[in-house]
Amino acid sequence: MKKRVQVHWVRLGIAIAGFIVLSFALAYLLEHLVAGFHLHPLHFAWLAYLVVFVTSLLANLTIIAPVPFALSIMVVAATRWNPLLVALVASVGGSLGELSGYYAGYLGKKIAVPETVPGYRRFERWIQRYGVWAIALLAFQPIIPFDIGGMIAGVAKMPLYKFLPALWAGKFPKYVLLTYAGIGLIRFMPFFSL
Repeated sequence: MKKRVQVHWVRLGIAIAGFIVLSFALAYLLEHLVAGFHLHPLHFAWLAYLVVFVTSLLANLTIIAPVPFALSIMVVAATRWNPLLVALVASVGGSLGELSGYYAGYLGKKIAVPETVPGYRRFERWIQRYGVWAIALLAFQPIIPFDIGGMIAGVAKMPLYKFLPALWAGKFPKYVLLTYAGIGLIRFMPFFSL
C-alpha cells in the first residue's frame, strides 16, 4: 500500500505569513535607519547587493538556513534599489548555493538521497524524462523545496553546464516575481512611506 504525501497547508500558510511579516519588519527598519541617519541609498548599494547575494547563497547552500529570511532581505533591498538587479544577484547566489545538493547527489546516491524520501521516484523519473526543463520548472515553483531536485540531478549525473543554467533560468523569473510582489504588498500598506 502506497503512503500518500500530505501537503501541510497550515505550515505552508504560517511560513508565507512569516515571510510577509518579516519583510514588513525589515522594510520598516531599513526605512527608519535610512531616514534616521540621513543616509543616501546610492552610497551603500554595493553593500545591499552583496548582502542579498550572500544571504541567498547561504540560504540555498544548506537546508538549515531559512529561505524566507533570504527572500525577505531580497524584497527589502528591492524596495530601495533596482528590483531586477536585486533578483539577478539573488538568483546567481541561490543557484550557486544549490550546487551543494547537486554535488551531494553526484558524489553519493545512497548517502545523499535515500529512496524512502517521499516523491523521490516521481522526481527521479521526471528529471530523467524532461532534463533541464524539469530543473527549470522545479526551480521556478515556490512550493516544493528545490533541494531534492538538485540531489536527483546530481545522482542522474546531469552535466553541470546543463544543470546550472537551467537552475538559474527557473530562479531568476521566480525572484523577479517575488520582488515585485513583495514591493507591491509593502507599498500597498498605508503605514509605510516607501
